[in-house]
Amino acid sequence: MNAIPNLLLKEINTMANKSVVPQAREALNKFKMESASEVGVNLKQGYNGDLTSKQAGSVGGQMVKKMIQSYENGMK
Repeated sequence: MNAIPNLLLKEINTMANKSVVPQAREALNKFKMESASEVGVNLKQGYNGDLTSKQAGSVGGQMVKKMIQSYENGMK
């Protein structure tokens, strides 16, 4: 069960690394770092496998929360 949040963060990293548009990769990495900062998680560039599942999950959760808010604001 603890691996799920780490897998989510790994998937986000994979998405960022496979982005076709370089600006999209940069934007996704920036978004991830901002979200981590907002929830008090210190992410490093590169490998972050030393994060707890709780930390990784809070970063992914914050990213999803912000994406939903952005989508809802766009619908207004």
